[in-house]
Amino acid sequence: MGIFNFKKFSVCDDNATMKVGTDGVLLGAWVDVNESKIILDIGTGSGIIALMLAQRTATEAKIDAVELLKEDAQQASQNVRSSPWSDKISVINSSIQKFETNKKYDLIICNPPFFSRSLLSPTENRSSVRHDIQLTLDDLISTTTQLLSPAGRLCIILPPAEGDVFISKALAKKLFLHRLTRFFSRDNKPQERSLMEFGLVAQPLVENSLTLYQSGNQWTEEYNSLTADFYLDKLA
Repeated sequence: MGIFNFKKFSVCDDNATMKVGTDGVLLGAWVDVNESKIILDIGTGSGIIALMLAQRTATEAKIDAVELLKEDAQQASQNVRSSPWSDKISVINSSIQKFETNKKYDLIICNPPFFSRSLLSPTENRSSVRHDIQLTLDDLISTTTQLLSPAGRLCIILPPAEGDVFISKALAKKLFLHRLTRFFSRDNKPQERSLMEFGLVAQPLVENSLTLYQSGNQWTEEYNSLTADFYLDKLA
């Protein structure tokens, strides 16, 4: 059984199609949760990001965690029930395209499928999650523009090339890039991910970078500070 123990909660991912990884933890720690009371997590998987946001937000905040795959939704539900925030998170087994709600969200967060041009995995469920078969970038943009509140924000993580495509597609639909963090594993390596925040109102872009390792397997001060509230062996 895969169990990941964080400071205030644990995540089992043995039955989840997508396992707990750096992308989810990075996005859950990076996103700005200021004034976010109604939150949507698209493709919650094991529930890791929803649980991180539950830890980081006010008591009255509510999180809808939507997951297409039945096994993943069941795993997320188990993790939520075992957490201190079972009253904050609702897990919904549905595709985002068929998800029905009257809510407008202050924050939408997604660690989306992105290997749209790579070879498909032989495992059907894993392929459907990691490729844009069940959720395309266009679907995500369309959903976001419909479900965001006027001042709401979308936060996602993508590889750089797919991130550039998403930025162009989003701008065409009047979804504007507010914040961009370029993530590197090491200073001498190419950029690995783009962390992006979008909104419905144009504003000046804030850009920066974040590096995981400074030497050997030692984390940089910036990454350690970002994730210190979650990892057991890190001081907050």
